[in-house]
Amino acid sequence: MKRKSVFPSLFLTLVMIFLYLPIVMVVVYSFHESKYTYGWSGFSLQWYQELFQDEELFESLRNSLAVAGMSCLSAAVIGTLGAFGLSRMKFRGKGAVEYVTTLPIMIPEIILGMVFLSFFSLLNLPQGMVTLVIAHTAFSIPYVFMMVKARLAGMELSLEEAARDLGAGPVRAFFDITLPLIAPAVASGSLLAFAMSFDDVVISIFVTGPKVTTLPIRIYTRIKFGVTPEINALCTLMLLVTVTVLLLSVLIGRIGNRKK
Repeated sequence: MKRKSVFPSLFLTLVMIFLYLPIVMVVVYSFHESKYTYGWSGFSLQWYQELFQDEELFESLRNSLAVAGMSCLSAAVIGTLGAFGLSRMKFRGKGAVEYVTTLPIMIPEIILGMVFLSFFSLLNLPQGMVTLVIAHTAFSIPYVFMMVKARLAGMELSLEEAARDLGAGPVRAFFDITLPLIAPAVASGSLLAFAMSFDDVVISIFVTGPKVTTLPIRIYTRIKFGVTPEINALCTLMLLVTVTVLLLSVLIGRIGNRKK
């Protein structure tokens, strides 16, 4: 009988420890009563209390939620319509167009940030909430586009054709037949776009103005002077929100796949 090798299990364990140990340490020390990260002197919720009394952080949180919400809605509309239109068209170079549409995901964020900064400077557009929403919408569209495109690829055109035969126009057929069927993909892509926008730092630094600071930028500026337990508490809450959004995205995607 052949003995099983322990190397794959050991390798997987080491990789998981390498990936998740820093996250676990941040969560653990957010409950540490001392502001120092060496040793363990006791459990405390004082850093969460201080966090909820910090007006600057909550103002930054409101800005991040506003930017993520608006860019998510815009990306949902543009990405859905783009995927639907492209799936119904047949022309030479269609594959190239699909590839170009997903480029923002593959381009490094620092390059995207510099591109947006140059573009807004050429337009003389003041940096602030508007530029943040435009930039976040641009790099969020591919997430919705890919989800909806995959869903449309598995949908039968006969359903739309039947609606058209019964007298429904293109718009009526889209809202009554197509949109309900692709809704799980739209929701899943939108949640993913929201999470990516909410967590963004690099692009936001290039396109934000002095009067608008998002939460990730606020955290980045504070950790220059050292990581405090209050930042650990905030990171723990952000991690919880991000994981929840991503899990909802996966769950909605699976529900959509079961309905195929």
